[in-house]
Amino acid sequence: MVEGNEDDRLSKLPDDLLLNIVERLDIADAARTTILSRRWKDVLARLSKVVIRADSFESKHTTSKLKKEDIVQSNTTVLDATRSILERRAGSLHTIQLLCMQFYLGDESIFIGQTVANSIATQKVASVDFTILTKVRRNCTKDELLTNGRQFMSFFDSCPNTFGCLARLTLENLRLGESAFPKNFSICKQLEFLFLHNCDMGIQSLLEVEHPQLSELVIASGCFKRVHLKWAPKLTILKFSIFRSKDDPFCLGYVPLLQTVSIINTALSWHKMLKLSELLGKTAISILHLNFRSEKIWVKPEGRRQLLPVFHKLRIVNLLNIPEECDLTWTMFLLQGAPNLKELRIVVRDHLCLVEQRKKGAFSEEKDKGLEWEPSASDFKHHNLAGLSIYGRFQAEDKLVSYARSIMQAAVNLEDIKLYKSPVCQRCKHMRPEWTLERSHRLATKSKRGCPRRSGFTSRV
Repeated sequence: MVEGNEDDRLSKLPDDLLLNIVERLDIADAARTTILSRRWKDVLARLSKVVIRADSFESKHTTSKLKKEDIVQSNTTVLDATRSILERRAGSLHTIQLLCMQFYLGDESIFIGQTVANSIATQKVASVDFTILTKVRRNCTKDELLTNGRQFMSFFDSCPNTFGCLARLTLENLRLGESAFPKNFSICKQLEFLFLHNCDMGIQSLLEVEHPQLSELVIASGCFKRVHLKWAPKLTILKFSIFRSKDDPFCLGYVPLLQTVSIINTALSWHKMLKLSELLGKTAISILHLNFRSEKIWVKPEGRRQLLPVFHKLRIVNLLNIPEECDLTWTMFLLQGAPNLKELRIVVRDHLCLVEQRKKGAFSEEKDKGLEWEPSASDFKHHNLAGLSIYGRFQAEDKLVSYARSIMQAAVNLEDIKLYKSPVCQRCKHMRPEWTLERSHRLATKSKRGCPRRSGFTSRV
């Protein structure tokens, strides 16, 4: 307790520790610390990271569709907090290293953007991050997408200087005109991170990306026929989720620094099998994530000659949500095409709770159709794979044991093999038995039986 003019013990901490404490607080709580004592009053003026999020001020909504008054109230609160904090910093010598804003698309968002623009013009702001939410978060109609698109472009045109300073931008549920994205890219010259969720220029539209600073691009659940990364010299991470195209979902042009590629898709019966050698073009990635969402496998096994140009630097591969009915030996084509692979992680699981949904959709009945693969040599050896992790709930143990043995025989320098129970969703976690510790040990023992002994090798469950 503070008595008279005596400071509390917390306020007697060194400036750097006091600042570190406040930077860990939610911005609303950080603002409240100014009433504690004299020492706290100028802390907000020295914060290097300012994060103002709509969900820090609003009550938790139980539905995905908000009312107009909810949006107005939330944005008004964000605007008031932004003005209060930024005005408090007027004349401060301390740079805001990151100004992170989350708010809803609406009439009030224009004032938020203009307030940030004024702050950028008068204060030291190194990086700005916008996450722009929409009133309807899921299952938007065509009219809602078009309305959101028009409202966003109105917002964009009202404060181009703000967007010109953005380093990170997250958008959702927008349908823009054909000239909108090229215009946005030309103005957002400092953009390093772009996340587009359910954004497009119409069904089966083509998005062309040319940007000098973009280092990470995430495309999720859009209606683009294809995304063409024509020129992105600093792009290092590409994440592509849920594509509807019957052709390759993206095309890589000049992306010399690309290191990580992540592709997530629920394959339907009409989806083509993707050839990674063609999809990744002339790149040489080091990390690959493929998530099949417990449906049809949508990559086509290829030979070493086709894959080596794009996989010769590959170090880490994650193969997620492979259907339980699929044999795993097809994954060996990745080892043959990636001689420098160090870590392989495989997650095998089905969602039993989605059986009824599958009956209503255009899902493929044969999840392993097109996975025909023949090893290039029966005595194939891999000299760099050090770690193998397998997550699964197999109905037949022999499938797991056989696959683990194949990897152990091929990977002559394998140091560690781990067997785990695969994670399950909350709806279907009670639909299948869990692995017992005894059963896990038995699987590990059976996997090692008949394989060459190696010093330093460990098997974990």
